[in-house]
Amino acid sequence: MDQTNLNTMRMTLLILGVLSFSLLHAQVQNGQASFYADKFEGRPTASGEKYSHSKLTAAHRSLPFGTMVKVTNLKNNKSVIVRINDRGPFVKGRIIDLSKSAAQKLGFTHQGVTKVNIEVINQAEEMASTDIPEVVEPVGTENNIFFNLEVERTQPNGFGIQIGSFKELGRVLELSENLKRSYQKEVIVQSRWIDGIRNYRVIVGHFKSQERAENFKGEVSKSYPDSFVVEYLKL
Repeated sequence: MDQTNLNTMRMTLLILGVLSFSLLHAQVQNGQASFYADKFEGRPTASGEKYSHSKLTAAHRSLPFGTMVKVTNLKNNKSVIVRINDRGPFVKGRIIDLSKSAAQKLGFTHQGVTKVNIEVINQAEEMASTDIPEVVEPVGTENNIFFNLEVERTQPNGFGIQIGSFKELGRVLELSENLKRSYQKEVIVQSRWIDGIRNYRVIVGHFKSQERAENFKGEVSKSYPDSFVVEYLKL
């Protein structure tokens, strides 16, 4: 092999190594974990599946639904594998919200929160694990849904109630339709780029005062407990 080909091979291996390291790094996070309160039992998650404390599931802000994640409690080194089926948590510093049974396996139900490491795993490599929950299709989803859209750009002011932030446009359409039908309020979608990925923030209502928005949030939070008031001009 001549020197030119050898240098090319070395450069290729170096690039592949950098890409592999970057991909691995992107699949790992450290931060605080919390778990669902008992009051959420039976309520629909962002995927449409109903929350059950007995299933090993979790909420994450951006990972696709169905992603399998290994969560390790850094205080006692206990681990559990969960399936992402919801969005959240929306508290600064927290990176994952676990079902109660998952929190029990990690041993932090008495503390409420704990420092964890989360790692996206390959399901095929973990099939022998007893911690893998049954993978089910989200409840309430169906194919070939048609939406009649009347979309226009807007520059809202005042206040609204943020329901969630999503990457899946289909989920945004379904949620927006459900919100408009349920509350008879204007639904606004903010489209934005986050780390090179298109993200959609779903907000319901258009109120002139924060007080009115807070009053309406009391109604919305019965079905969407993680919702919160936002001021449009600050988004």
